[in-house]
Amino acid sequence: MPKQSHNRLAKKRLVSVGGAVVVGTVAALACGALTGTAQAAEPSAAKSAPHTADSRHHAAFTKYTVKKGDYLIAIARAHKNPGGWHALAWANKIHSPYIIHPGQVLKVPTKWAHVTKPAEAEKTASTSSTASTTSTTSTASTEKAAPAAASTTATSTTTAATATYADNLDGWINHSLAIMKADGIPGSYDGIYRNIIRESSGNPNAINLWDSNAAAGTPSIGLLQVIQPTFDAYHVAGTSTNIYDPVANITAACNYAYHVYGSIDNVNGPY
Repeated sequence: MPKQSHNRLAKKRLVSVGGAVVVGTVAALACGALTGTAQAAEPSAAKSAPHTADSRHHAAFTKYTVKKGDYLIAIARAHKNPGGWHALAWANKIHSPYIIHPGQVLKVPTKWAHVTKPAEAEKTASTSSTASTTSTTSTASTEKAAPAAASTTATSTTTAATATYADNLDGWINHSLAIMKADGIPGSYDGIYRNIIRESSGNPNAINLWDSNAAAGTPSIGLLQVIQPTFDAYHVAGTSTNIYDPVANITAACNYAYHVYGSIDNVNGPY
């Protein structure tokens, strides 16, 4: 962050966390986590995981020990997990894909026995039963609509489970937004983007070695120019512990902005 800006806001924006004074700056990242369609079909990650996993039976598992900096989506991708992180979350009774801990042993599905859709079949049967109490025409119409609805739900679930993020600013921002949504951290794409451009011009390796923070031994680092104490205090569980990691840097900065300013969207300058 600019030296003048830091000096101007230093007295107002210092926050004490566990005895450490934290200061930060915020910016942007991009790509879509759960699409709007997927959200309509599955209101939350916790509901989505059981729904997807219930529609398949695991034939085999392997074990994986969580390491520092791991997060569920990355583990699922690395193991080419059938069913994606939804199935991995369901198999381990994890309610949030971003809350896992180093040393935790996960059961990683490696193979499906078969594919069925019991939840959707039950829904379709219920719809057909209800329709049968009306006219024959109404029943036929409902039976035609039910498969279409089931198809839409299946497509939405698949899209969410296999979502990937580009390794660029847009992908980083969208990935961060997905994590923020799961953790209840407010913020918009535009709010993150404009702050990132101001703070680092979109360079995840940016570091400020000349301002007062640097002089104090804690230079501003990354897309949103966060200092290490702030990153540590507002780090979002499940993201990388490396301050240079784009997604971790963005989510920590947005979490800081949430607690200090209400949202990253309310930040329009050095913060």
